[in-house]
Amino acid sequence: MESAAQQQSQSSGSAKASGGGPVPTPAMSRRAAESNPFRAMVFGEKADRMIADGVDVIKLSLGEPDFGAPPAVRDAMREQYDGRALPYTAAMGLPELRRAIADFYHERHALDIDPKRIVITAGGSAALLLATALTVDPGDDVMVADPSYPCNRELVRSFEGNVVDVPTSAATRFHLTDELVERYWTERTKAVMITSPSNPTGTTIGFDMLSRVCALAAGRGAWRIVDETYLDLADREPDGTKVRSVLACDPGAIVCNSFSKFFGMTGWRLGWAIMPDDDAVLTAVDDLATNYYLCAHTPTQHAALACFTPDSLAECERRRRELLARRAIVVEGLRRIGLPVEVEPNGAFYAYFNVSSTGMDAWTFCERALADAHVALTPGRDFGAATADTHVRLSYAASREALAEGLERLGRFVR
Repeated sequence: MESAAQQQSQSSGSAKASGGGPVPTPAMSRRAAESNPFRAMVFGEKADRMIADGVDVIKLSLGEPDFGAPPAVRDAMREQYDGRALPYTAAMGLPELRRAIADFYHERHALDIDPKRIVITAGGSAALLLATALTVDPGDDVMVADPSYPCNRELVRSFEGNVVDVPTSAATRFHLTDELVERYWTERTKAVMITSPSNPTGTTIGFDMLSRVCALAAGRGAWRIVDETYLDLADREPDGTKVRSVLACDPGAIVCNSFSKFFGMTGWRLGWAIMPDDDAVLTAVDDLATNYYLCAHTPTQHAALACFTPDSLAECERRRRELLARRAIVVEGLRRIGLPVEVEPNGAFYAYFNVSSTGMDAWTFCERALADAHVALTPGRDFGAATADTHVRLSYAASREALAEGLERLGRFVR
């Protein structure tokens, strides 16, 4: 059955052709016609248009640190453009960079990862693309927490898998539990996708719970795909222990990560994935990477080596502590406004708060906050049905000054 978008495309094209106009555009694929927008970007674009028109907008909608890449990385990138040849690297990535990432896991997470298991990708999004392409066939069920990162759903649907949204709540820190996984399991479940720390909630799944969820899925022959993009920005678990990688309890999990957040390299589009130590899997990933993007951007791979110098790592750690100070500003500011955060974030730089008390649904709240208070936020509709109308995401990756001003404007708006 054709989607409405396909029918509209065909009908509008035919009308032009019958009038002697241009040749009609062929119908799009179903995946293209049915793809959902990432509304965080939509609100960000609206904010940019207002800024271009001279409006003073505070952008708290996008997960983009205001720090930029560490100075040594910027210097290294400039050196790459001195006229030297910049050939393709291997599809799995620059060997030196794969080794540097393995050393980083050893030093920071006490994990010994064979560099051959690491594939360098064109951003964390490409790592998730590879993971999905590797694991999902048409008709497979893939379980995700609701709310969670919206692009994961679109990737699953692109490969004709079925997304099984599992409603979560503040009681589960907005994460899957083994009980929930058991309840929503089907005979077609092929993979469980976890993002911890979470986008949009900023919360981590407890390590013991993560272990139980992964053990349950592994015991039933399903893949475990864990997005750890925000792992190295994390504070501590609620019980005071250090936040650990899933690989500490499940060496067979697929891990996706990125240079965007901890290293502040959002627009550089560089990420990595760690695959199971299985030669058939690694060969398949090599082939997929070759066909999808050939290799990640060569100069960026070389420049990223400078991320792992002592000075760069110290700078990134300083920035992580700064984000914790910004978290305190946001959590206290939202409480003062009367929009308290139900679960305090301890990982990603997001606060997810309930706007039901305002009498507005989340979409209306965000539209009016942008139009009336000139503050850009992201409605819960991006992240799933469970909190679509009740919750709003605020990114505290902006400066302290921007956060203070944005919260003051929101306070006046709510009053």
